[in-house]
Amino acid sequence: MPLPTHLLYLHGFRSSPQSFKAQRLASWVKGHAPHMHWWCPQLPPSPREAMAMVQQGTADWPTARMAVIGSSLGGYYATALAESRGCKAMLLNPAIDPARDLGAYVGEQTMFHHPEQTFQVRPDYMDELRALRVPAITRPERYSAIIAKGDEVLSWHEMSAHYPGARVLLLEGSDHSITDFDTHLPFLLEFLQS
Repeated sequence: MPLPTHLLYLHGFRSSPQSFKAQRLASWVKGHAPHMHWWCPQLPPSPREAMAMVQQGTADWPTARMAVIGSSLGGYYATALAESRGCKAMLLNPAIDPARDLGAYVGEQTMFHHPEQTFQVRPDYMDELRALRVPAITRPERYSAIIAKGDEVLSWHEMSAHYPGARVLLLEGSDHSITDFDTHLPFLLEFLQS
């Protein structure tokens, strides 16, 4: 099958479209699939607003020819979008229970790529996250994931267990950011074309 005509990338918590994975993929699209519609928005801190932005921005995308890639918290959002739209999703060390994990970050936070920029994490954001939870994926064949056993932030056991039947590349080492991402780009591209 050909590549999707529309590709969405959702970054993680405190991250941005400047993340190296987002930049690497944007560069690949520009060089190898220039006609592809690529969108990597800066997500607002509110999960409800983030999902509303993503749903509105992809509302007229052709479901059968679109895919979403999500990293960490973006993987949580990508799962919610894939379940609601029926599109493909590639997950990169996806967050499984961010309402539990991000509770400790309530208050002022800094942007990873722009430390001079701050934003507020409000307690009600945890309720917004819970409202987006997908208890179980319904079509495993639409999902693929790159999960690192060396992830220092999230449990690879929990990530793997949440996507039974999906195509998973389980890395023996690596880290939360998947700093060896270039090595695994062929796996991601193969899934997008399957």
